[in-house]
Amino acid sequence: MRLLHTSDWHLGRAFHRVGMLGAQAEFIGHLVTTVRERAVDAVVVSGDVYDRAVPPLAAVELFDDALHRLADLGVPTVMISGNHDSARRLGVGAGLIGRAGIHLRTEPSACGTPVVLSDTHGDVAFYGLPYLEPALLKDEFGVEKAGHEAVLAAAMDRVRADLATRPPGTRSVVLAHAFVTGGEASDSERDITVGGVAAVPAGVFDGVDYVALGHLHGCQTLSERVRYSGSPLAYSFSEAGHRKSMWLVDLDADGAVTAERVDCPVPRPLARIRGTLEELLADPALTRHEQAWVEATLTDPVRPADPMARLTERFPHTLSLVFAPERAPDDPEVSYARRLAGRSDQQIAEDFVAHVRGAAPDEREQAVLRDAIDAVRADDARKEVAR
Repeated sequence: MRLLHTSDWHLGRAFHRVGMLGAQAEFIGHLVTTVRERAVDAVVVSGDVYDRAVPPLAAVELFDDALHRLADLGVPTVMISGNHDSARRLGVGAGLIGRAGIHLRTEPSACGTPVVLSDTHGDVAFYGLPYLEPALLKDEFGVEKAGHEAVLAAAMDRVRADLATRPPGTRSVVLAHAFVTGGEASDSERDITVGGVAAVPAGVFDGVDYVALGHLHGCQTLSERVRYSGSPLAYSFSEAGHRKSMWLVDLDADGAVTAERVDCPVPRPLARIRGTLEELLADPALTRHEQAWVEATLTDPVRPADPMARLTERFPHTLSLVFAPERAPDDPEVSYARRLAGRSDQQIAEDFVAHVRGAAPDEREQAVLRDAIDAVRADDARKEVAR
């Protein structure tokens, strides 16, 4: 069986205030063409179909167009909701849409109930594990402490229990939206840390033939059977080095996996350039970036006059301007934002406590801070579900 694995469409998202709907529509057309020309047997979409719980109408219309075009091909599609989606909204009409071969899996309690498709070698069971917010699903999965690993492990126990009841030789595919250990994050993914931990070990998914992951925006191979497709488009300059693609996966009669990357259309390349303003305006090596979307980091010791206007004369698609004067690390002018770069909410809170009272928080206080941060995240998740 040949699968096309994709995820993280983020329909409705902009890139530094540049609308991406046209590029997203081009990607949908490319996906449909790939399904048709490469004889794909099933499409799997591993979450974050939309960029937010209540997407703009234009994004909903594009999703509707995608569903119709996939259904017209007669190729089954299995989709799950991600942490950016409203599971309840995305799942509206799932039973009816399923009759057209588009299987929306947004209900956590149904993670052990597969979509079963068949080929000449027998059945393939597709299990959809939508994004599982630990604070909301702790009781559903009967785990003592809310955490990503505990909830996902409980969900996978249900998957393995169901698979054990299937005829011998039944192959299996799991769709999951999670941060799995070994994956490399970028700046455009929403933080899902709970209890100070965001990632779960890949071993949670043992026992199935292929795991189609979503959430991280870079295409990645964690093992032959566990892969991220990544987002089809770049949504931050941290993705400037990404090759955006989908996985074309073949499952043979015994469940062995072979995979090929299928590149996605690139609306405009990304470039991150760094130097003084005069260097950036004069360097001939930067000519290749003149039509790219540009993030320029200026290292001038004093902020130059009209830097954006001057940059856009050479780089008309400059979208982001960062000031990073080259100073000693202990210089008092080093910005607050630079001091916080790459630090988690937990680390920032602990540093604040240490700064205010002159002593770092002890283990008990660290736990209090962690619980408070988790409580805010859980409350935000509850509000999104209720919207």
